[in-house]
Amino acid sequence: MFEDEARFGRINDPKRCWAPEGIRPTVPSHFVREYTYVYGAVCPKDGKSDFLILPNMRTDCMKIFLQELSVRYANEVVLLVLDGASNHKACSAPPENILMVHLPPYCPELNPVEHIWEDMREKHFKNLAFDSLSGVEKVLNSACIAYESNHELVRSISGFHWILNTV
Repeated sequence: MFEDEARFGRINDPKRCWAPEGIRPTVPSHFVREYTYVYGAVCPKDGKSDFLILPNMRTDCMKIFLQELSVRYANEVVLLVLDGASNHKACSAPPENILMVHLPPYCPELNPVEHIWEDMREKHFKNLAFDSLSGVEKVLNSACIAYESNHELVRSISGFHWILNTV
């Protein structure tokens, strides 16, 4: 499985959208800096994915995510590929059934979870402005459930040829 985390919040970045000719669309925009984080792990071969919404990106939250992943895959050994973020390297004692391998530095393009975040932002957060962080978490929760329940979608987004062609 490949792991990464992403920040979602109340600040939005308006995107282009369709409108009839001659009509200029209005898109809500605001600059409130309030965030939450989603931790995610995906398996590009079978499309399984697991997400957990946590308040920040610190070592204690990473340990909570690893423990949850360990429980969800209690009867399996999980090879978890992740980047070199400081909270990843600080987890020196992951659960017994999780083996951690780090990607080379400055190579986000090697992590297929980055494409999940991009797809999630495009499909679930495009041109939305939220009144509260709980609104962000509500949409984020439904998005995570949608990806966890659609293995074919996850496989199509994260199934890089160099991953799928390995033994």
